[in-house]
Amino acid sequence: MRPVRVLSGALMAAAIAASTLVLAAPANAAGVNYVALGDSYSAGVGAGNYDSNSGSCKRSYSSYPALWQQQHAPSSFNFVACSGAKTGDVLNGQLSALNSGTSLVSITIGGNDAGFSNTMQTCVLSGTDSCLSAVSTAESYANNTLPGQLSQLFSAIHSKAPSAHVVVLGYPHLYQVPGSCWFGISDTSRTAINGAADQLDTVINKAAANAGFTYADVRSAFSGHEICGDLDQWLNSTTLPIDESYHPNSSGQAGGFLPVFAAHV
Repeated sequence: MRPVRVLSGALMAAAIAASTLVLAAPANAAGVNYVALGDSYSAGVGAGNYDSNSGSCKRSYSSYPALWQQQHAPSSFNFVACSGAKTGDVLNGQLSALNSGTSLVSITIGGNDAGFSNTMQTCVLSGTDSCLSAVSTAESYANNTLPGQLSQLFSAIHSKAPSAHVVVLGYPHLYQVPGSCWFGISDTSRTAINGAADQLDTVINKAAANAGFTYADVRSAFSGHEICGDLDQWLNSTTLPIDESYHPNSSGQAGGFLPVFAAHV
């Protein structure tokens, strides 16, 4: 048997300290030029900690793109996601951030095109029947109009950044059904809203696959953390400011979106 070498207490402490420093250091992403596109779910609306220079776009330092940048220190980071963005807004206002040297792109998009905000307003204020009608209208848009808009946008992203690895993230369910909420909209409305998220994610997934992009599904990551969920809530319910309602909070960005994105980079 080989003799066992025993480190002195001082050497052992130094070794542990050194390994801790290594583990705490950001992963090296030198050579990665990262651009974060998209809507409020990518901007981080609802997570607080906003960059005052981003104005009404409400880009958050607690959003998954900013957190990934902080952890991995890419060579460049261009954060242009913006609250309220639709496919046309990304196409006409965000793609200038891309170039032939862009190597990583993230995006959430499509919810605003399908009328997410108006649908939720109807569901909260106007009862179950009106909610189901609004959800049906949103699903029809997602099925019939959104695919063409996504195809046009994704083609433009590829043209501007032909060498980039593009990760298209989906949307979570908003509610756990049945859940722990005693008040608010009906479980029938909550189930319909979740169904609309499923339909939207299916459309986005197919468009991403057609473009040769990577789709990242966040629904299982949020399971139990939805509104009315059994675990810590990662999504805001109706809140002020009103535009932060039904968006991931800082825990949802860090615990839901970030690890899913990181797993697909």
